[in-house]
Amino acid sequence: MAGSDDKIDFFATTAFGMESLLAQELRDLGAGGVRPARAGVAFRGPVRLAYAVCLWSRTASRVIYPLGRFHAIDQQALYDGIYKIPWEEHLDRGGTLAVDFTGTNELIKHTGFAARKVKDAIVDRFRELTGVRPSVNTEQPDLRINVRLRDDNRVSVNIDLSGESLHRRGYRTQAGNAPLKQNLAAAILLFSGWKKIAKQGGPFLDPMCGSGTLPIEAAMIASDTAPGLTRNYFGFLGWLGHDAQGWDELIIEARERSEAGKEQLPPILGFDADPKMVRAAQQNCINAGFEQHIQFREGEALDVQPTRKGRGLLAFNPPYGERQGHMAALQSLYRSLGEIIRYRFVDWHRTVFTGLPDAAQALGVTPAKNITLYNGPLPCTLLAYIPAPEKKSVISEVANQQAEMFANRLKKNLKQLRRWLKKENVTCYRLYDADMPEYAVAIDVYEQWVHVQEYQAPETVDPGKARERLNAALAVIPTVLDVPAQNVFLKVRRKRSGGSQYGKLDKRGTLREVREGGLRFLVNFTDYLDTGLFLDHAPTRRIIRELAHGRRFLNLFGYTGAASVYAADGGAASTLTVDLSNTYLEWARENMAMNSFKGQDHAFITADCLGWISRCHGRFDLIFLDPPTFSNSKSMNGNFDIQRDHGELIRSVVNLLDSGGILIFSNNHRRFKMDDTLLSSGLIVDDITSQTFDQDFMRNKKIHNCWRIQKK
Repeated sequence: MAGSDDKIDFFATTAFGMESLLAQELRDLGAGGVRPARAGVAFRGPVRLAYAVCLWSRTASRVIYPLGRFHAIDQQALYDGIYKIPWEEHLDRGGTLAVDFTGTNELIKHTGFAARKVKDAIVDRFRELTGVRPSVNTEQPDLRINVRLRDDNRVSVNIDLSGESLHRRGYRTQAGNAPLKQNLAAAILLFSGWKKIAKQGGPFLDPMCGSGTLPIEAAMIASDTAPGLTRNYFGFLGWLGHDAQGWDELIIEARERSEAGKEQLPPILGFDADPKMVRAAQQNCINAGFEQHIQFREGEALDVQPTRKGRGLLAFNPPYGERQGHMAALQSLYRSLGEIIRYRFVDWHRTVFTGLPDAAQALGVTPAKNITLYNGPLPCTLLAYIPAPEKKSVISEVANQQAEMFANRLKKNLKQLRRWLKKENVTCYRLYDADMPEYAVAIDVYEQWVHVQEYQAPETVDPGKARERLNAALAVIPTVLDVPAQNVFLKVRRKRSGGSQYGKLDKRGTLREVREGGLRFLVNFTDYLDTGLFLDHAPTRRIIRELAHGRRFLNLFGYTGAASVYAADGGAASTLTVDLSNTYLEWARENMAMNSFKGQDHAFITADCLGWISRCHGRFDLIFLDPPTFSNSKSMNGNFDIQRDHGELIRSVVNLLDSGGILIFSNNHRRFKMDDTLLSSGLIVDDITSQTFDQDFMRNKKIHNCWRIQKK
């Protein structure tokens, strides 16, 4: 038997595709003669090096110590070859053993029977030499023996120093339906560059964490914690050649490194939609010793947002969908993940590990790395995406006093609004509206997202200068508001000669949830000129909520139904939302359902409002009328002009009011003048425009007009 300082040829096994990572680990541990092979790496060093591999390797499965080789054409030759090995140098006579046998030839065709033959040879040698035979323990034996028979009848006999697969770290006492092996999870992280990202302070986020394997392995890597520290069994602990002192020294060093490393850990978070999985992850985290360092929360993967510190790593291990019936749902899921990768986390490193064929195509984005790994027997793909180039501060790049002034104006506006925002718990508001002529943009904040609308520059402005100023503004905004650049969305407002005011610009279909007035709404920052929630109408919506109790509410030109949601929240007896667009009415239904307003009391009608009003015979107690300034939709007869046609429109709508009913009429025509003849036609017309502006729109009160109208 070799001494503790003698150089020995060892072999470390791993899964297919992970050999390069294991080879680098061995070199880092000081191994010599490192030679990658299929599903493993050969290396050379003393016994203590093999211990270090068992303790520190994140990607190895087993560490094999070769005892000898011989040829065996049949079972007797196998028995004889095993018998000749001096087993008494490796196993105490009262110890326990287990035998793993792989391979067959023409005469040895049953691996289970061959394993028993090996065991018999070892036991017989002990009985004849000592009179005592060792016993079998297949779970945690003192000596696990690995025997491999090759096609050319060569037999290799080895001691498995790991005892059981090293992917079993010991911390995962609870797991989901298809958990990742821990060494596979470590390989995913290492291939994704997590070690370097963590050193730079970048956070880690797993939106589908399951039982927490990826976040826990990420914490181990980032804190320099040896993965073997959480194990209580290794195959060499019962081996007679065990160097106990050397092992104790390795453990002491590893514990010191782990404690020091935990003090420098970056933020590590895991989310899962299943509360049972979150609890399992939390327990596994406690077992691993990271309960103070990893946060596990319940949440939907598609709602995840980037943290605001550093360029982190986002890692997805989504379902693979082996059952054919799930494929349509999976395609939809992967498309949504692609949206997150392309737009929400563009400044992060992003990794998707999946067994879904054509996953990259489903995600809709080309990866920087495409690596095949195996999750058990299943071939899987690691798709890695690198972040966009880091931008320098625009203020220093532009070196422009106007850009500095723009940034200062945003800060000033934010300071003026801060007390109101906090007092009223407002998270969606207008921050800036062309306050400086050089920066003709409107900036609306929707929680962690920013919607920027550029007003089309007049022809007298040089297009190059206009573009330069816009680029400066777009770079200043994330800095001032402390949001990722990918959370800023730009649109250009141009005068439109006709058609729908809500014309489609894109087709991403990404809806995000925001809150206003204690209610939930879906908004879209890319596909349409407007987002689906007009911020200037927030006070008007509150007025509707105050008036709605017990009333039958009608929302004409209902758009995405925000006013209907407020009316329902105010206790309306019923709501009816009418709009020409199926898309917006479906959006309105989702807004209502998100706030738990469903059923026959809340109806939706797809119709040209002008024609529908003339056909309607119902009566309502509260009506909100917010028509477009101009429209020549193909579904309407002729065209509609708010200044020219509002008198006739209001008279028609008032006819739908029951006794004591109220009409709230609003429009966005900046030079609008109310038809004076309405006052002489039996109507009470009160201009309530001044009551319909919150503090964020006080700088520009020409954005809309609003009246409260009733029959005398």
